[in-house]
Amino acid sequence: MQSDIALPEDKYFYDNPKPSHLDSLIEETHGFLKSHKKDEKIVLVTSGGTIVPLESNTVRFIGNFSAGTRGASSAEQFLFKGYKVIFLHREFSLQPFNRHFTISKNLNFLDYFDAEGEIDSKYIDEIKTMKKMSEKYKDNLLLLQFTTVNDYLWSLRSIAILLNNSNSIFYLAAAVSDFYVPYEKLPQHKIQSRSEFQEKSEAKLNESGQLILDLDPVPKFLRKLVQTWANKSMIVSFKLETDENLLIAKAKQALTNYNHQLVIGNLLNTRNKEVVVLSENDEAEHWIRVTDEQLKDHCIEEFIIDDLTKRHEKWIKSVN
Repeated sequence: MQSDIALPEDKYFYDNPKPSHLDSLIEETHGFLKSHKKDEKIVLVTSGGTIVPLESNTVRFIGNFSAGTRGASSAEQFLFKGYKVIFLHREFSLQPFNRHFTISKNLNFLDYFDAEGEIDSKYIDEIKTMKKMSEKYKDNLLLLQFTTVNDYLWSLRSIAILLNNSNSIFYLAAAVSDFYVPYEKLPQHKIQSRSEFQEKSEAKLNESGQLILDLDPVPKFLRKLVQTWANKSMIVSFKLETDENLLIAKAKQALTNYNHQLVIGNLLNTRNKEVVVLSENDEAEHWIRVTDEQLKDHCIEEFIIDDLTKRHEKWIKSVN
């Protein structure tokens, strides 16, 4: 029988060092959980995209375009439903309530103010509304950060162990890297582009000066989360595809492979207007769609979280 240490998911934590801030993150999480009643519903929302450093002293990295819109918007909706929220997000990605003032392509921070430095009257009502909401829910919201995929994986495992109970949901909306450079393979210093510095940089350059990256697949931690770290919790994962012909099949495959409760599937170009929810207990596809008219006053996350919290309530009764 293969020992646990031989599994890629476990070996990862022996081969890649824990982040320097992990103990502080654990302490903050423990304090947040301790301040609330054990029977209160709580959700871990992961949000934003991880990066993959290409050097130990990181200058270059591989990232993705995720700004954390889904996660930040969903966190708001969970708060409105009475959940306590642990929001594990990429540094500088969108946050609940603040997101309303940071995502406009045509509006910069200083545009919210007039020439005298006062808040422009066009925006003051919305700012006051969001400020009131932020203050109302601040004791029910814990903001935690990650940057690299290594930060994320260590944080996810640590929080899961603390949060493992049927009143909790893991809402895994973060865009996690599929490949990474293991710690032992990372060059210490900045990768040099000129061949005469190749040996010093420890990078792999071919004769044409092209950089060759040697990436390992990130172990499939969802299985470990479902089976061990958070085996008493409801787990919700996301499946993003660009090919509509693959979406349902890949989402069903994820349910089968990892044996968790829900997969939310979405297509890149329509993710703000429609998603499909697939459940371990229901073979039927449940589509959630919003019209352009609805989007004027609502976001799709309102409908996703309304559906999800009802499912969570039923699930709690079924397992207790």
